[in-house]
Amino acid sequence: MLDRKQAKEHKIDPQIQMRDRLREEASIDPDPVSTSEPAKETQVIAIYGKGGIGKSFTLSNLSYMMAQQGKKVLLIGCDPKSDTTSLLFGGKSCPTIIETSSKKKASGEEVEIGDVCFKRDGVFAMELGGPEVGRGCGGRGIIHGFELLEKLGFHDWDFDYVLLDFLGDVVCGGFGLPIARDMCQKVIVVGSNDLQSLYVANNVCSAVQYFRKLGGNVGVAGMVINKDDGTGEAAKFAESVGIPVLSAIPADDDIRKKSANYEIIGRPETQWAGLFEQLAEGVAEAPPLLPEPLDQDGLLGLFDGNDESASGQLTPATAEDMCGKNFTAKPSLEVVYDEA
Repeated sequence: MLDRKQAKEHKIDPQIQMRDRLREEASIDPDPVSTSEPAKETQVIAIYGKGGIGKSFTLSNLSYMMAQQGKKVLLIGCDPKSDTTSLLFGGKSCPTIIETSSKKKASGEEVEIGDVCFKRDGVFAMELGGPEVGRGCGGRGIIHGFELLEKLGFHDWDFDYVLLDFLGDVVCGGFGLPIARDMCQKVIVVGSNDLQSLYVANNVCSAVQYFRKLGGNVGVAGMVINKDDGTGEAAKFAESVGIPVLSAIPADDDIRKKSANYEIIGRPETQWAGLFEQLAEGVAEAPPLLPEPLDQDGLLGLFDGNDESASGQLTPATAEDMCGKNFTAKPSLEVVYDEA
């Protein structure tokens, strides 16, 4: 391969030289896929769902139950609302990583683990946080938060499970980080029997499918149905896209009241213990699957329409419809050729 000076002397086109270099690189075989046992046994699981669907409620109780079963669990809130850990800590909010980092940087101090990570009954928890309203991108805040976690030694921490609570409404790169960069082994979606939450769940399935086509390895392990009123749309969705229902948490007034009072219901030997024991088992053992997301018509088809007057047809509008009494026919600018 000639260097730039030699190429100039021999009058070789730099574009041709670049092409030859790229061809040389492309001819090198990639490293073989490793067949050894994974060095790290931690399961990193990202939980996605529509804002307000109950991810934080589900994760606080799930992480608490896992800890009571002897597992070492780290819960990370990746939602700008920073409400993932509030139930776990009885309504008290944690200092967020982004906020703490800004304050420490301003005073010339380093962030320590004890500044941002807190524990209760065996559960370790922290919040990434987000920018102030109207200032900065929430997704970029997530990326910055994980960069700081890496500096704190995230990859050396020893946990059985790391649970990431992600907002599913937003589809920008920061919130898709675990799926796009294989930062987790599997994804779990939380939804309910309403169109908006299933729309978000379907988007998450689409993101998983997209990155799998690009060589990613993350799959969807299943769905948690929260506030289940028995109408069945969420279960039909899970069956349609090819993922299991890991748990169905009923729309029960006792759950609502205890959750509103920041009370953990995922405790052993309580009324709801079996529910979260089943969920803990499903989260641990369910394999990551490649879902088949629905198109818009398929998603809407999960909900039975009772309006017999709806024709189900799309009738195109006209310029006259849009302008009403102000409509004036104008000559077309289209070129029309005379017949030969």
